[in-house]
Amino acid sequence: MGYLVAAYSIIWGFIFFYTLILGKRQRKLMHEIELLQRAIQGKKE
Repeated sequence: MGYLVAAYSIIWGFIFFYTLILGKRQRKLMHEIELLQRAIQGKKE
């Protein structure tokens, strides 16, 4: 039973850190999209 609890803990830990990494990537991509949109707006004007 102890191994089962340890396995679940490890799996949930990986899921938690993976979602943190994905969130960081998404924020970076949203920032890049914002910069590109500003660059496009600057060329149109």
